[in-house]
Amino acid sequence: MDKTTPHPLFKLATELGPLVVFFVANAKFHLFVATGAFMVAVVAAMIASYVVTRHVPIMALVTGVVVLVFGTLTLVLHDETFIKVKPTIIYSLFAAVLGGGLLFGRSFIAIMFDQMFNLTPQGWRALTLRWALFFFAMAIVNEIVWRTQTTDFWVAFKAFGVIPLTMIFAVTQMPLIKRYHLEPVSLEASDAAEGDVTKG
Repeated sequence: MDKTTPHPLFKLATELGPLVVFFVANAKFHLFVATGAFMVAVVAAMIASYVVTRHVPIMALVTGVVVLVFGTLTLVLHDETFIKVKPTIIYSLFAAVLGGGLLFGRSFIAIMFDQMFNLTPQGWRALTLRWALFFFAMAIVNEIVWRTQTTDFWVAFKAFGVIPLTMIFAVTQMPLIKRYHLEPVSLEASDAAEGDVTKG
């Protein structure tokens, strides 16, 4: 089944919505209530994504599983450390998958970003390396923030710092994407090229 393209605001809501819920619940109550609300919001976002597009992006799926596992550990053991290291685990996992793929000559960034672009092999390798390094850097940043700052600061950074940093980094990759972008070959052009070969 073809995937429907959702409205950009819907995509933004499913990605940013759970983080806003997490921030508001932490501000009104405490981290443990916020963790439970975050888990519910993440599941709701994945369900909404599937209902609208009949598809859940691989990054959202992996993130959702990790959130549920570490959120459950946080609530059951009543230890906020688990939810705080969750972003570190996710970023490290993405960095390891992308970097490990490159070692074996594979560029998994296309799968992680749901085939959003059509690039040359060299372009995929360069983009994969950059995102692997970005995720690795974000894992380090998360460790520094939660270990040195208050819980409220960490929650605010998670809700309103990570998304802007990711968007800024994504925008800075556009020149590379344009440089290695492959224009799709139309059916007419393909037929014309085949006709030229036949005539020759």
